[in-house]
Amino acid sequence: MDPASGLPEPEQAERRPPPPRRAARATVLVPRRAPGFFGVGQRLAWVSGLVLAVSAFTDWYAGHSLEGPPIGVIGWHTGVLGKLVFFVGLAIVALAAGRQVGVELPPSLPESLVVAALGGLATVFVLIRLISIPDTFADTAGRGIGIWISLTASLVAIVAGLLRAAEEL
Repeated sequence: MDPASGLPEPEQAERRPPPPRRAARATVLVPRRAPGFFGVGQRLAWVSGLVLAVSAFTDWYAGHSLEGPPIGVIGWHTGVLGKLVFFVGLAIVALAAGRQVGVELPPSLPESLVVAALGGLATVFVLIRLISIPDTFADTAGRGIGIWISLTASLVAIVAGLLRAAEEL
């Protein structure tokens, strides 16, 4: 009872302590994982770009000379197309690396479309060199393993671009 008023004291509401304050967290930039099955399209894109770039330094033409050791010609030495295959592969790797660090293309130009287009461009370049052997290498009539690796990597880049497009949907 309250001695002044003679009325019983109102029950004191059970006081709860205030919730503990959470410490401010530092913002950490974590690269986003691509949706889908572990980002298959993204992984396939950078692997195919890397293989495409490296394959420009493998033998595209091979043969036996009449005298001396066998002859092998790397893609880089086949002219402008061999060099362009290297730079297309490098561009695909640069797109994948840029995405990992947070650099993205504008929404009007989807990265999947760019990867598929670069893969198609590399496929055309490799097919030209597969069909038309430069005249300076006419004595090396055989195709080496490197040109087949380049063709496979360029086709895989197209597939990677299409898979990325499917993941974005």
